[in-house]
Amino acid sequence: MAGGFAVVDDRAQGREPRRADARRNKEALLRAAASVFVEAGVQAPIRDIAARAGVGTATIYRHFPTRADLIVGVYRHQVEVLAEAGPALLAESATGYAALARWLEAFVDFVVTKQGLASVLQSDDPCFDPLHSYFLDRLVPVCTELVEAASDELREDVRAYELMRGVGGLCASSGGPGAYDARKLVRFLVAGLRRAAPPAGDAA
Repeated sequence: MAGGFAVVDDRAQGREPRRADARRNKEALLRAAASVFVEAGVQAPIRDIAARAGVGTATIYRHFPTRADLIVGVYRHQVEVLAEAGPALLAESATGYAALARWLEAFVDFVVTKQGLASVLQSDDPCFDPLHSYFLDRLVPVCTELVEAASDELREDVRAYELMRGVGGLCASSGGPGAYDARKLVRFLVAGLRRAAPPAGDAA
């Protein structure tokens, strides 16, 4: 019996590295696809994404049989990265305000990627219908937690959903004609969220 268990364990150990490699390959191609979509649009050749990711085109089709599957995968991956970043930033930042500011910079990157997907996400294909709700369900609670953690430094009327909509509005035309630095504008917005310090004479 002991020998039999050893064989099973060896196989399990062999499967785990393969799973880890497959996961890394999938994440690499999703990151590559996101950057290619921003630069060249969602109709960019699959071979360009494969080259950026350092994998073969067969690897992409194995994970994502259709372009729509890949687009959904990119969107969901970007949302998950942002969702996981919130608690991590709170743990490593000196203040809640600093964590919120850093998270909003990452949110800008997501919005830019989302704009690269905008035309297809607004199409009639039903596979894209659940993505907006998924975005709200995953990210509004994360932003809410960050806003609450920074509440001692923020104006009292800051609301997470409104803040996210405001950042999205600032990024709306950043990649079009007359392009501007959306990240810079968001920094201005974040600075404006801070509660005004009382005059020196009122400190007491």
